[in-house]
Amino acid sequence: MTKRTNISTGTPWESKVGYSRAVRVGNIVHVSGTTASDEQGNVHGLGDPYAQSVYILKKIERALGEAGATMAHVVRTRMYVIDISQWQEVGRAHGEFFADIRPVSTMVEVRKLVSPEHLVEIEVEAIITE
Repeated sequence: MTKRTNISTGTPWESKVGYSRAVRVGNIVHVSGTTASDEQGNVHGLGDPYAQSVYILKKIERALGEAGATMAHVVRTRMYVIDISQWQEVGRAHGEFFADIRPVSTMVEVRKLVSPEHLVEIEVEAIITE
C-alpha cells in the first residue's frame, strides 16, 4: 500500500470542512484550491487579482515544500477567477512562477468563491520525479 501524508496549515476550516491543504500519495502531491486568506482569515491583496495570485502561489509553494515537492514538480494548475476579464493579471503571476516549468493549465470564470473578497482560487498537482 502506498503511503499517504496529509499536509495541514492548521486553519479552523480544514477540520470543520474535512480537507487538507495538500495530500501526498506516493510521488503525487495534490494541493487544494487555495485562496488569498491567511490562517486568521484575513484576505491579502484586496481588489487586486495579481497580488492575490502571488500570495496564493507562495502558499502553494510552502505546501508543496512540506510534502517534499517544489514548484518544478507541478504538472497541472487550475485557476478559478470571478472575472475572466482579469485573466492577464492572474496569468502574469502564474507566469512568474511557472514560465520555465510550463505545467498544463486551466483558467475558468466562476460566479463566486467562498468570500466575496476572493478574486481567484488556485489548485495544483505535482509529480515528484526524483
